[in-house]
Amino acid sequence: MAKGKGSNAVQNRAIYSRLSFLQQAAVMLSTLGSSPSSDINDDSKPTDGPSSSSSQPCPTSNDPRAEKSLDALSRRLTTDLRAVSLKTRIRLQPAVKQTMCKFCDSVLIEGQSCTSAVENRSKGARKPWADVLVRRCHTCGRERRYPVSAPRPKRKTERNGVGAKQLPSEQEKKG
Repeated sequence: MAKGKGSNAVQNRAIYSRLSFLQQAAVMLSTLGSSPSSDINDDSKPTDGPSSSSSQPCPTSNDPRAEKSLDALSRRLTTDLRAVSLKTRIRLQPAVKQTMCKFCDSVLIEGQSCTSAVENRSKGARKPWADVLVRRCHTCGRERRYPVSAPRPKRKTERNGVGAKQLPSEQEKKG
């Protein structure tokens, strides 16, 4: 007889691991490419050993080509992440999808690669359920809109029967 699988076994564990790795690597490269190099590599500190005399520049130096290449690599990893999820028919969680630009595949990090604002286009912003989170990508300039989860009030017909229209059969029973 064959051995039964445990109840806590996850199908496609390797694919989920690959997707997780691609997302983490894309986010890391995106933060390295857009963050100021003084936070990562302080040039004022003297370096010891043979690494200081190497001819290859550090990928986090002030070179704009290095930043562009890190951003391009981050976008490539995001493209691969989306392709793997489509090919294997694994749905990405909405939180993961909201961290990627649908149009240019760049990783959206608040303040670095995108800006976010909450809009309410209702008259006088009276309807709290009409709040929408707008994220604007700095790379391509496109906007995505996500509803902010505020509960919508019940309709008049669903509220305790107050103001609800009564059917003709109900009116005849009362009268």
